[in-house]
Amino acid sequence: MGSSNMSFWEHLDELRKVLFRAVVVLVVLMIVAFFFKETIFGDIIFAPLTSDFCLYRWPDSLLALFGSGPTGEFSIELINIEMAAQFFTHIRVSLYVALIVAMPFIFYQIWTFVRPALYDNEKRVVRRAFGFAGILFYVGIAVGYLLVFPLTVRFLGTYQVSPDVPNQISLNSYIGMFVSLILIMGIVFEMPALAAVLSRFGIITKEFLKKYRKHAIVVLLVLAALITPSGDAVTLFFVAIPLYCLYEVSILVCRSGKAEEDEIAADAPGGEE
Repeated sequence: MGSSNMSFWEHLDELRKVLFRAVVVLVVLMIVAFFFKETIFGDIIFAPLTSDFCLYRWPDSLLALFGSGPTGEFSIELINIEMAAQFFTHIRVSLYVALIVAMPFIFYQIWTFVRPALYDNEKRVVRRAFGFAGILFYVGIAVGYLLVFPLTVRFLGTYQVSPDVPNQISLNSYIGMFVSLILIMGIVFEMPALAAVLSRFGIITKEFLKKYRKHAIVVLLVLAALITPSGDAVTLFFVAIPLYCLYEVSILVCRSGKAEEDEIAADAPGGEE
């Protein structure tokens, strides 16, 4: 392990370099995103506010089938009640966009920092896991944006206890929900990558995940309920299904206990490649 000869301060210096490079890339991407305000807000973030959003059309038939949720034409208007809210929202969203775009670079920087501390066999596993994690993160972002967030906005934004109480949704409330749901889905989709690493290091096995599948379903339903503040059954269903699929993928990428025992000798330092 190359890092075994490095002192604590040398490790700290390497970490500082990694953080510095990540911050520089984030700042540059944030500045770029700042100048694409109309595209980011008008074409992407605010797109789910009207029934013209591409993903609203096909769920209409499913919502009607279940007899739940609003269907047809609708439009939601946002209001701003704070003097500087729009400007600081612009800056905040630019940072989040930069973070999402820079995620592969950040994963790579983390990989370069931890790589010297790993054995050769561990390097292969962690390198693949970082690549897998990057792909899953963007898949989760896409699912959150194209499915979870629009359904949540459509339900909560059009729900009324009485026609005498119109909805007046603030910009901060909308952006806060947008960012939280999108990033949460991106993080949740890291489940298979995490399972693969934990399995490779012998912490969990394929048999363990299969044994507690029923318990996991309950946990995933609770997690889906926490992710979707709308609380309606249809949105909960749309969130729970991807989470369960992720659990099944985690089982597929995990190693069995017997396979782990068979490869201990080959994976040990000095063992066969």
